[in-house]
Amino acid sequence: MDVEPFGPGSLHWDTAGEYRNLLVAGSALVLQTMHPAVGAAVAEHSTYKSDPWGRLTRTLASVQTWVYGGAGGPAEGERLRRLHRDISGVDEHGRHYHALNGEAWAWVHLSLFERFIALNRWFGTPFTHEQEERFYAESRQLGAILRVPEREMPGDLAAYWRYFDDMVADRLEPHPTALEVLAVMRGTPAPPGLPRPLRGLWTPVGVGSGEFNHFVTVGTLPPAVRGKLGLRWAARDERRLRRIGHAVATLTPRLPERLRYMPIAYGARRTARRARRVERLLRPA
Repeated sequence: MDVEPFGPGSLHWDTAGEYRNLLVAGSALVLQTMHPAVGAAVAEHSTYKSDPWGRLTRTLASVQTWVYGGAGGPAEGERLRRLHRDISGVDEHGRHYHALNGEAWAWVHLSLFERFIALNRWFGTPFTHEQEERFYAESRQLGAILRVPEREMPGDLAAYWRYFDDMVADRLEPHPTALEVLAVMRGTPAPPGLPRPLRGLWTPVGVGSGEFNHFVTVGTLPPAVRGKLGLRWAARDERRLRRIGHAVATLTPRLPERLRYMPIAYGARRTARRARRVERLLRPA
């Protein structure tokens, strides 16, 4: 199946590679693992506990390749499907699961749309309704790159929000994996490349960054999801998160591009600009 890759001019091209996406990475994993099939598969087969930095690095590289990899985007989508083809089993309640179950595979992808909307609501400029519609149309394009079954993807934005609310109400659960993800992020281990003399200094840094990550993750989750997980969130927490969000939204547009975007995204954007300059130079007068 031929799928049109992303390129300059798309909303994903402008937003998917920004470092600020890391602010909703944890909540995305929590949402995904609240689906029973995804939670069971991650518990049995993921390295998020034994190798959190490696998993994060691989996930970020994969996500950037979907959007900034050109023809490599669909190839990465196919690689992911092959990688998940043999992931199956029976969970603690005797329920059979498979990583490529249509509903579960779609939820992993479609939950990211809601996280992008939340990202811009909390840490940027909220999307207009028209931007949300455009971004969702692009998300369906991304779903095709990831080989999400067409039948599992709501046809338009209104149908998507009905789908999301129904999933939260009827399918998501306080899965042990989701709760463990929240617990694990509080004790961020030292990066594997950190020199040995500095490892002893990492503990307070790791605790501080872990608590911050946990705070932002809990705060940006939809209230109905927090309720299902039994997470507390006070008015003062809301005010603190809004102050952080305002600071991020103010700072991000002022950053140089190489500090605003992750490496794959930055490289693709720079290459695209160079190609456009060469095209203009070669255009007949």
